[in-house]
Amino acid sequence: MSAVRLAAVSVLLLALASTSRLSAHIGSPDVFYEGKAGPYPLLVTIRPPDVIPGVATVEVRSLAPGVREIHLTPTPMTGEASKHPPVADIAQRSVLNANEFTGSLWLMSFGSWEVHVRVDGEQGTGEIAVPVSAVATKIKPIQPGVAYFLIGMMVFLTAGMVAIVGASVREAQLPVGAPSKSWTRSGIIGMAIAAAVLAAALWYGGKWWGDDAAAYRQKLYKPLGIKATLSNPDRLDLRLDEPGWLALRRLDDLTPDHDHLMHLFLVRWPSMDVVYHLHPDETAPGYFAILLPSLQAGHYRIYGDIVHENGLAETAAGEIDLPEITEGKPLAFDDAGGPLAVSETDSFDLGDGYRMVWLRTPGVPITAKKAYSFLFEILDPTGQPTADLEPYMGMGGHAEVIKKDGSVFAHIHPTGTVPMGSMAIASPASMLAMRETNPGPIVSFPYGMPTPGVYRIFVQLKRNSHVETGGFNVAVQ
Repeated sequence: MSAVRLAAVSVLLLALASTSRLSAHIGSPDVFYEGKAGPYPLLVTIRPPDVIPGVATVEVRSLAPGVREIHLTPTPMTGEASKHPPVADIAQRSVLNANEFTGSLWLMSFGSWEVHVRVDGEQGTGEIAVPVSAVATKIKPIQPGVAYFLIGMMVFLTAGMVAIVGASVREAQLPVGAPSKSWTRSGIIGMAIAAAVLAAALWYGGKWWGDDAAAYRQKLYKPLGIKATLSNPDRLDLRLDEPGWLALRRLDDLTPDHDHLMHLFLVRWPSMDVVYHLHPDETAPGYFAILLPSLQAGHYRIYGDIVHENGLAETAAGEIDLPEITEGKPLAFDDAGGPLAVSETDSFDLGDGYRMVWLRTPGVPITAKKAYSFLFEILDPTGQPTADLEPYMGMGGHAEVIKKDGSVFAHIHPTGTVPMGSMAIASPASMLAMRETNPGPIVSFPYGMPTPGVYRIFVQLKRNSHVETGGFNVAVQ
């Protein structure tokens, strides 16, 4: 490859490296899952690679003692390869905490994968499968020092090969013992031919490199968008905007997640003082519609969670300006939300003497890239935990984490960030175990903020056949 070609490719790779991290949850690529592997309760964190093939980091925290060894195995979620797992890797136990283990796994292709976590311990063995999406979001750049070294080696080797060919041609016809000649006509011709052949090889290599990089660039994950329009006074029409990302993505293959094909979130921006969790109906592949509830006018950000039949989960995003809707459809079934005054403390007033409380240790900071169990409960007017919590779409509750600069959106559950629809494909038994019939009084949401900054957490818990929504601010170090 010529020096110019290599330098151009280096610049391209450096530019691509600045691509923002994208995932099923916007700006929140890591997977968090809390569940049981047989008798062992675990909190599993999977940090997928941003290039494919790439190495995913798996962190497993045992929430009970007695674990001796943890084995990790990655397999595609569907297809023939899912039936032929590789040899399991053994996770390394932390020297600081005997209940924490870490491992690294290769994810070799694009698509939906699952990480099998098998636990051996005092109570026998247990296993869970945690879904994870493998998508490329950047191309790793060539470091400048490496690029200059390669250019130097290329020039040195090319010049050396041309000199060797020239010397070979000059010396081949000399009698034994005759002195060497510096230049001959045949030697110059040989060097010219060698230089031409090497230049052609380098040009072809540079073209192959560029074509390969361009082909990989086409595989970089392109998130879905949502085009929203308001028809009639209160009907919101939605169209999933496909930017053209591989053949992996179709829009006619959606599978229910918590009994709905889409979970739609409307958040008034930038105040984030109005939030709705709605469930539109699919009218055609890639098209949805819903009658809106009464809501305040403003600019709204739209987030739509969907799951494909291969287990790949995505969040599509869009924006719309909405007028005030005074006679909208009443909230019913699983739809919830509305205006709310976000709490700057750990207690949110729900009205009628009820409060939603965030249970956390005062003065202990929340740091980025660390898994936490965020605990919430509802207190009655006497200050006691309410006893009438009900399942909300089969879970103890739902929560949305949004960074105030808009770079992060994540929809989480008491089992973590894994959608129930994805888990149904990875492990139907684990999906059934995700369903809760008697939640509370404390509901836990396992999650880790991806970056420092100010976040808002919207928590939705159902009691007395009504979904209560609380809002809390948190500064992440």
